[in-house]
Amino acid sequence: MIYLDTSVVVPLLVPEPRTADAKAWYARLEEVPVGSDWLLSEFTSAIAIKVRRGDLTDATAKLVYKEFDLLAAGGLRVIPVSRAAFREAAHLARQHRHGLRAADALHLAVALEAGANSIATLDAIMASNAKRMKLKVEAI
Repeated sequence: MIYLDTSVVVPLLVPEPRTADAKAWYARLEEVPVGSDWLLSEFTSAIAIKVRRGDLTDATAKLVYKEFDLLAAGGLRVIPVSRAAFREAAHLARQHRHGLRAADALHLAVALEAGANSIATLDAIMASNAKRMKLKVEAI
């Protein structure tokens, strides 16, 4: 099972420096990746930030949200975030030396709880922590 981080979904749907890489990786997938309800919130926040900064117009953001909804409906299996995952994320974030932010800690906790064997991320700190937790990091 491949767990999908927001850092891959944003460039998959919005032009960014790693968009071509994200699209090529997604096109090669042989299984439907897994994301969590947290991905829905974090993705929406990332797009809202781009609108507030002026990187995207409201109209473009509306189209991106529709594309995301299509992805979540068919190209991504969305799983819930449990209370236990929130507790585990807090535990992971307390390990200061590993540099995890709350959002990434929650993604990792959900991936582990779901039994993922790999994670797709473009975030170097998350990738480092995923490897430490014995998750394979997808080459994107």
